[in-house]
Amino acid sequence: MKKRKIAYRSECPISTALDIFGDKWSLLIIRDMMFKGKNTYGDFLKGDEGIATNTLADRLVMLESSDIISRQKHPESKAKILYKLTPKGIALIPVLVEIIAWSEKYHMVHPQAKEFARQIEKDKSGLIKSLFKSLQ
Repeated sequence: MKKRKIAYRSECPISTALDIFGDKWSLLIIRDMMFKGKNTYGDFLKGDEGIATNTLADRLVMLESSDIISRQKHPESKAKILYKLTPKGIALIPVLVEIIAWSEKYHMVHPQAKEFARQIEKDKSGLIKSLFKSLQ
């Protein structure tokens, strides 16, 4: 895998984060890994949003270059690569939880997202701890 050098636009923390995952696909890949247990190229291609293969390949390189994900040998197939969230990627749990809560509050969302938002309201810190534990 070729690593990509990321050119940050500025030292602003929001700008820096957007340089890494500010496109319309990267957070969905992270979401799929974090909440849906997806971890192979084929898994990501089967997502509801319909990412193109070239876009997926590009985003996986970007996320790996940013140390958000890592590549590993697949235990069951030499032809597959297993993608996993790194500690840096796992640290995005609270960010995604807040995005889900915000979106559910202001937009029509899937019933599963509504249920997840109810869990956030009941015990956000407990939910976040549980997610951290499940991904480590």
